[in-house]
Amino acid sequence: MKNQKPDSKNQILDTRPRRLVRQIIAGVLFLSVYLPTLIWMWDRWFARDSYYSHGILIPFVAGYLIWQKKDELQKIVCVRSRLGMVLIVVGIIVHLISSILRIYFSSGFSMLLVLVGLILHFYGKKVMRVVLFPVGFLFFMIPIPLVVIVNISFQMKLFAAEIAEQVLNGMGLTAEREGSVIIMENTKVVVDDVCSGLRSLISLTALGSIFAYWLDAPVYKRIGLFLTTIPIAVITNVFRVVVLSFVSEVWGPKYATGFMHDATGFLVFGLAFVLLYAAARIIE
Repeated sequence: MKNQKPDSKNQILDTRPRRLVRQIIAGVLFLSVYLPTLIWMWDRWFARDSYYSHGILIPFVAGYLIWQKKDELQKIVCVRSRLGMVLIVVGIIVHLISSILRIYFSSGFSMLLVLVGLILHFYGKKVMRVVLFPVGFLFFMIPIPLVVIVNISFQMKLFAAEIAEQVLNGMGLTAEREGSVIIMENTKVVVDDVCSGLRSLISLTALGSIFAYWLDAPVYKRIGLFLTTIPIAVITNVFRVVVLSFVSEVWGPKYATGFMHDATGFLVFGLAFVLLYAAARIIE
């Protein structure tokens, strides 16, 4: 990326050595300030039955997306923007308030805000436009609050159980729903939080955003593709609940747990990937 003499008060020129030193210092300070937030994210990523086990992959994917733009970035003239410092200050304030209240989700959001501010401060708006999606993609690594997850998961598992009940009855199997429990003639299936479909929905929205980013189509079609991740995640999860209920009723509950339970989880995500790819081809 090249340098150019600024032509307004809002554009400031840095010499390359000075800018490099400032970038290193800013990077160290950034990591130091947000270390507690990064540790919190790491714990959530690797927690048992985590909804964000994909979180560790997000920074690497974002880095790859930026690397793909390296030729375009090298041609851009770097002109700093004063808006960057404004965003940095606002982000730090949000982080301080979040740290006092121990609200790590908003602290993670402020981390992205500060990151955008640093890019604007050191490289300018043109560079920011090029890396906007990769930087925004980092949002998918920030776990949403557990209270939100619990509430959404509860509603999703009730919905999955209700639809599965109707499908099973349509297949000729007697099924009655009580809350998130499907009661059949020989067994009962509990649609717990793991089977709510929220985990696959969160992962699929991250994947869907990349599909939409790579889609060679107008913006409204890209948005449409991204939104298809919601019904795809819901439908494939209902399919999983129906399969497990069928297996439990026909062959016994022990066959619907363990390997079968885990295998259908991978199968559902694979099916969702295929459906998302098909939707991308149709929309494109």
